[in-house]
Amino acid sequence: MRPFTKLLLCSSFLFSGMGVQGQIIKSPDFTYRLSKTNIQAGETIEIIISTSNIPATWHLFSEETDCPPEEGPVEASLEFTPHASYQLAGKLSSVGDHMVRDDIFGCSTGQFEGKAEFRQKIKVLSANPVIRFRFLGQMCTDATGMCVPVKSAMLDVKGLTVSGSSVEPETPAVPQSIPTPDTAAAPVQEPTVAVAPAPVSGTYKASGPNQAGTCKPKTFAGTIPMQEEGLGTLFILAFISGLLGLITPCVFPMIPMTVSFFMKTKNRSVAIREALVFAFSIIAIYTILGTLVAFAFGAEAGNWVSTHWIPNLFFFIIFLVFAASFFGAFELVLPASLVNKVDRQADKGGILGPVFMALTIALVSFSCTGPIVGTVLAQSITGNFLTPVVGMFGFSLAFALPFGLFALFPSWLSSLPKAGGWLNSVKVVLGFLEVAFALKFLSIADQTYHWRLLDREVYLALWIAIFTLMGLYLLGKIRFAHDSEPGPLGIGRLGLVIATFSFVVYLIPGMWGAPLKFLAGYLPPMHTQDFDINRSIREAAGLSGNVVGKPRYSDQLHLPHGLVGYFDYEEALAASKELKKPLFIDFTGHGCVNCRKMEEMVWSHPSVLKLLREEFVIASLYVDDHKIKLPAEEHYYSRWSGEKITELGAKNADLQLCYFGANAQPLYILMDGNEEMLQPAGSAESFKYQPEAFAAFLEAGLKKFQQSTPAK
Repeated sequence: MRPFTKLLLCSSFLFSGMGVQGQIIKSPDFTYRLSKTNIQAGETIEIIISTSNIPATWHLFSEETDCPPEEGPVEASLEFTPHASYQLAGKLSSVGDHMVRDDIFGCSTGQFEGKAEFRQKIKVLSANPVIRFRFLGQMCTDATGMCVPVKSAMLDVKGLTVSGSSVEPETPAVPQSIPTPDTAAAPVQEPTVAVAPAPVSGTYKASGPNQAGTCKPKTFAGTIPMQEEGLGTLFILAFISGLLGLITPCVFPMIPMTVSFFMKTKNRSVAIREALVFAFSIIAIYTILGTLVAFAFGAEAGNWVSTHWIPNLFFFIIFLVFAASFFGAFELVLPASLVNKVDRQADKGGILGPVFMALTIALVSFSCTGPIVGTVLAQSITGNFLTPVVGMFGFSLAFALPFGLFALFPSWLSSLPKAGGWLNSVKVVLGFLEVAFALKFLSIADQTYHWRLLDREVYLALWIAIFTLMGLYLLGKIRFAHDSEPGPLGIGRLGLVIATFSFVVYLIPGMWGAPLKFLAGYLPPMHTQDFDINRSIREAAGLSGNVVGKPRYSDQLHLPHGLVGYFDYEEALAASKELKKPLFIDFTGHGCVNCRKMEEMVWSHPSVLKLLREEFVIASLYVDDHKIKLPAEEHYYSRWSGEKITELGAKNADLQLCYFGANAQPLYILMDGNEEMLQPAGSAESFKYQPEAFAAFLEAGLKKFQQSTPAK
């Protein structure tokens, strides 16, 4: 579509719209602000152009589009009046727009609704700069299909104080004769320069996030969110947690008491109905709690909760508090007034009686179930929106199951073991487990911020000590103040003792570098261990891989199994082009359990390791690293979130979200040096931790690369 045709189309929509609506659509008002106002000559500043009054139901186009040349809408641009006192630096970029399939033009375009923001870098060359510009673009409405040109008044940049001597402009300078769009209502009198939009990538292309203006979300087969298998695993773990909650001292004695209460009525059917209402009410109470947590945190906050030091240290401390409670240091109880008030409501009977009785049980048992519920929620809120709901449903289903079953089959009550000191032993064992789980949260913060407080051997030493003490407690060699005299060692307790000490023996070789694949993902990565026999052997033989020079950040970040690769996208892409090898992108994280499981269980397989080492340029992009800062010249504003990106982890997370439409790790991408996808993206769930499936994924991508790449 030629510029003149665009203008004719827009004008026809405009006049037809006037006839229908009887009014002229007002163009948005544009204002600007400067990133800084006191600078030295030769410094670069950003002019931030914005509007907040795009008409309702209308959208303003950004400079981003995948429309063929001359066939899309008029793209946003800035028209500058040239002057020797400044020089344009880089291209126009948009902040906060989103790609939408436009039915009018038949292609995808960047669009703003309500408000818009654009940024242009300017290098100021001398004092008293004369900077004048205007915004040119187009907006449309889907309601009528009408489009109108957008042209702001000339804006003069004022309030800029420049000190120091004048500097010469850099060469090559930004072209000073780019044609202005044909949307202007009247000829422009001043000589002008238009800031052209950045080039747009193809359907399966991605461009580095520092290429301002090129980001757009990608959706394609293979971008896999959390699968049902992941939710199923969470449900099973939560269900087991609910069963553990039943055999605590606060809950177990209540089971026969509660069921006997329902059995007092002579009407069997009424008793069963009330018991079932009671059980379903327990499920509803805890599931509603999970739903509230999901609304409070949401899927968007999952990455922050799972990687930032504040929530991880908070969970670490909370788990230690839970453990102290289980060890008998104190009891976590809710206010007595609240419990008594709910209990009085339960005594009123009727259909609401069982509901309030369920709430009473939940409140009274809080000192035992609170830590368990907190553990389930802490593990689940780092996933997607459904995980807290599924977690609490699994917990409550197990917790409510005995009440419903014993109401249906009251004779089963006689088979329950008698309450006694063994119930307190269950609490103490749970306390040991809480301490062990607490270390995981501290480890995540430690890895993400490179504190090096809890390296692998330190973590293992603490676990060995914790589970050794737990085994001695189960043997009766250690007693707490509130413990009763241990009885003879029964078969059940003996089995737990054997399992515990066997686990301790399994952990010990890890102190010398044993991989401990059973715990893959739950231990700190192997590179944090000071003494690793396998690493020493690999280093003696020499590391191998496809790299050009020393990769950036390799002194702080590492690949597993002696692999060599990159931690910066642009650097890896350049190496892929130079070496003429496909690029393997691994979106990963310090706190990503599934990432470590894939590395230990899949990457370590000889066939996979051989392919990664010999055939691919590896880019391991950590999305949760908060320690490594980007150089100032690489800072940019995210097209996805509008936030300023200053950290390597934030850049990698923005790259994953912006180009591949995903925020879960691991995500594996195969592409060539031209950024063409070789295979749909894969995740841990898609490969089911099977080396054969992962090797097939790599081989298919390699084969496509070889078919599309000319022979050397």
